[in-house]
Amino acid sequence: MRFIDAFRDGRSAAALSRLIAAEVQPDRSYHLMEFCGGHTHAIFRYGVQDLLPPNVHLVHGPGCPVCVLATARLDGALQLARRPALTLVSYGDMLRVPASRRESLLRLRERGADVRMVYSAAEALQIAAAETDRQVVFFAVGFETTTPATAHVILEAQRRGLANFSVYCNHVLTPSAILSILDAPEVRELGTVRVDGFIGPSHVSAVIGSRPYEYFAEEYQRPVVIAGFEPLDVLLAIRMLIRQLNEGRACVENEFTRGVSREGNRRAQGLVAEVFELRASFPWRGLGELPYSALRIKARYACFDAERRFELSTAPASENKACQCPAIIRGIKKPHDCQLFATVCTPRNPLGSCMVSAEGACAAYYKYRRGVVATAH
Repeated sequence: MRFIDAFRDGRSAAALSRLIAAEVQPDRSYHLMEFCGGHTHAIFRYGVQDLLPPNVHLVHGPGCPVCVLATARLDGALQLARRPALTLVSYGDMLRVPASRRESLLRLRERGADVRMVYSAAEALQIAAAETDRQVVFFAVGFETTTPATAHVILEAQRRGLANFSVYCNHVLTPSAILSILDAPEVRELGTVRVDGFIGPSHVSAVIGSRPYEYFAEEYQRPVVIAGFEPLDVLLAIRMLIRQLNEGRACVENEFTRGVSREGNRRAQGLVAEVFELRASFPWRGLGELPYSALRIKARYACFDAERRFELSTAPASENKACQCPAIIRGIKKPHDCQLFATVCTPRNPLGSCMVSAEGACAAYYKYRRGVVATAH
């Protein structure tokens, strides 16, 4: 903890807050999107928003992989889980996300489906090795952070000759989500959101590096500052963004130098390039159908692709019309703008994905800001 405590020091946070207030221009407003749900939870857990001047607005972005998974793709996982002699292995959050007709993997498990929770892709491989009489499918979700681990277990399954192991791949790409926020016309019916700059995700950037964000800074004139997940990391990143905006600059800066380089993790990138290729199109909750925004397993590893092995097909699925998750994911609305928030939709009874995930904005508001929201209303 001694390496973390320094980044949570209250006196340093107060000093940074004063420096930010001194640099903010009173006659303008600043709208900064924290892309990653991990940042959203850090902001509310440590009260970062309360340390900022009122004209500095934080916009919550779509960087929660559980939240952005389209209902149709979750329906595909449920199709797999219903198959006899098949074990579906998933990260815990995905078990509780509502699919079509409010079905979920957790409810299927209660009715006898073999759905198991794991903390890593490697655990899914261990299950396949121990139970060779069953087909074992790993429900892979996540941004670039978790993709190398999925690539590794596919290669390891090939090396070990595990013919009963496959992956239902739902890995998505951060740059495509940012591009959608800035440019995609397909979801304009939800409204548009003002974003002056981005707080970039640290874990994703540790893999892909800071270089991919340079296009957005140059092409759209939006500064990007990659930040760690501790409160002082976030405050310093906000100060760096404000300074860029005041000076009329738009470039990529790296606050999280202790974990991110410009080039990223070349070995992890190599694993991903070996196993995966771009999909031509992929559906996102809240962002619509985005071109070249997700990965699929290459043909040479087709025997480990659950979609190919089980000839899985997914049909478009409608969202709960009362749930505002799509607009919240896009940053257009706040959780308290949804009539379901903290009433019929709670972490124990989630109606939308944003209330399920540990990185979801609704879950963050419910855990850390519910009392404030209730008082304000």
